[in-house]
Amino acid sequence: MVEGFEGNRAETRTMIPVIRSFVEAHGIVDVTVVADAGMLSEANLKQVEDAGWTFIVGGKLPDIPYAISQWRNANPGAEPVDGMVLSQPVVMGTKADTRRRTAYYQYRQDRAKRTLHGIDTQVAKAEKAVAGQVPVKRNRFITLTGGSKAVNRDLEAKVRALAGWKPYVTNLQASPEFVIGAYHQLWHVEHSFRMSKHDLKARPIYSRTRESIDAHLAIVFAALAVSHWIETRTGWTIKRFVQALRPYRQVTINTGTQHLTAEQPIPDELRTLLAKIHQLPGD
Repeated sequence: MVEGFEGNRAETRTMIPVIRSFVEAHGIVDVTVVADAGMLSEANLKQVEDAGWTFIVGGKLPDIPYAISQWRNANPGAEPVDGMVLSQPVVMGTKADTRRRTAYYQYRQDRAKRTLHGIDTQVAKAEKAVAGQVPVKRNRFITLTGGSKAVNRDLEAKVRALAGWKPYVTNLQASPEFVIGAYHQLWHVEHSFRMSKHDLKARPIYSRTRESIDAHLAIVFAALAVSHWIETRTGWTIKRFVQALRPYRQVTINTGTQHLTAEQPIPDELRTLLAKIHQLPGD
């Protein structure tokens, strides 16, 4: 099922209609929407709940949550264990229409390492800019007040305290392992999205009629289905597969009444992969 929208519309305005159409077309009753926070606004989350659906949303931490703050106060100087999960009930929405959910905060050491490296790099640039060694460019750790500039140490301390933590908000009554595991299955969707967007150039397109848009998307998603089939059958990424097969060509030369065919021999490894592609499931 493929949906296209005319004009420049944000995902927050198109996701709910697409899900509703899919649910109605296939008669699905139990629906859980899994997405990044940027894909679902608070209004979208209310629509999800009002439709009787559940959701799992992964997001960012603008401030230190109560659960993390309490853990740090109870364990001064200690580092969280890799994979630690803290939970906290949260209330979202307006005062007139509050919604109760659960937030799980997971700590990962590799995530903290990457985040701290990025912080160190940005702070070092901010310090050089404040010292006048490099021009002042966009940097969230630089505070400009009138004609003076300084490194925002309060912000640095806050983001360092949050390094390694990621929130997962849900209205499901489920274990943190289930919620976090379901969210991390999104890489399959993200993989397809990147492939369709960049490799297959699914967007943007500049077509004036809905028929042209639908035709373009039909071709793109047919190519995406073929790509997934090749990846599943061969175990190779589609990029690696295309690069490996690209040098091999078959050329037919017509000389008068003769037809000469020339081709570069295909290695046994690639022949085996091509044979796998033509096998049906279960063969």
